[in-house]
Amino acid sequence: MTVSPDIEANDALPAEGTPGTQFQPMSMRITIGFFVAIPFFAVIAAIPMAWGGWLSWVDVALFILFWAITGLGITVGYHRFFTHGSFKAGRGIKIMLAVMGSYALEGSVSQWVADHRKHHKFSDVEGDPHSPWLEGDVKFAVLKGFWHSHTGWLFDKEQTSVKQYAPDIDADPDLQLLSKYYPALVVGSLLIPAVLGGLITWSFAGAISAFFWAGLFRVAFIHHVTWSINSVCHIWGKRTFKSRDKSTNVWWLAIPSFGESWHSLHHAEPTSARHGVLKGQVDLSAVFIRTLEVLKLVNDVRWPKPERVERKLVDPSLAPRIRGYKKAA
Repeated sequence: MTVSPDIEANDALPAEGTPGTQFQPMSMRITIGFFVAIPFFAVIAAIPMAWGGWLSWVDVALFILFWAITGLGITVGYHRFFTHGSFKAGRGIKIMLAVMGSYALEGSVSQWVADHRKHHKFSDVEGDPHSPWLEGDVKFAVLKGFWHSHTGWLFDKEQTSVKQYAPDIDADPDLQLLSKYYPALVVGSLLIPAVLGGLITWSFAGAISAFFWAGLFRVAFIHHVTWSINSVCHIWGKRTFKSRDKSTNVWWLAIPSFGESWHSLHHAEPTSARHGVLKGQVDLSAVFIRTLEVLKLVNDVRWPKPERVERKLVDPSLAPRIRGYKKAA
């Protein structure tokens, strides 16, 4: 048995001009503020804590482990699988990816998918939940747009309608159950690193230190890398592929974002399982998907076709750099 999204980014969605929103109560905005602010304060405290000796190799190892688990949960799970259907997977992998993504503390699968599908439907025009360009292109407007696209949009009173943009996710019984117990997943995301840190060091101090670095600091890191794809990758960077929006590639975000910052190709080919399609463009999410495919844990992977990618290049001279490219005879 395989499962995959029935709706792709540009198919079977509400007609243009009917973006589809739902009301977000004040209590939810306060909750979001809590989960944005607390990890952010952890980032501020990180330098003096590290300087003061509150950073061990155990903390570093646990940070990397949970950064990889939760980061890939967002990029491979929430994004490429649930939102765009870049591959198919059985129930076990589906649930695993949903849990991994939930541990990133970026909300339920259904709301994340709905927001991102709407973003693709109205990318950088009216209706986009987090475009940085809706205020204009003068300096102050871009600065205001950066704040909105990076974090501010999370607090908007009107949020994307799950029923309109992610009905397939909303109707999935497994994902419904995970959404119901999302608070427990949040607790687990923060406490499991602490428990491991305590057991490895056999100390309460080790547990507290791991809670900070592999819990709070890791969540803040994942948050701001993810949000940078919305903001940085729509303002700065290089536009390598043709698309109807302002999406760009930002090379220095490639490793932290597991390949998501090769954003120009993503908006040109939303369902592609690989975003870094040129030689030298590291895409760790694609490596993970390829590993799952080799292990026969996923199937029907939508790998990019070189000839199709070539047609969408802004600069045709880059064609020889496309992975798998063969010059026509």
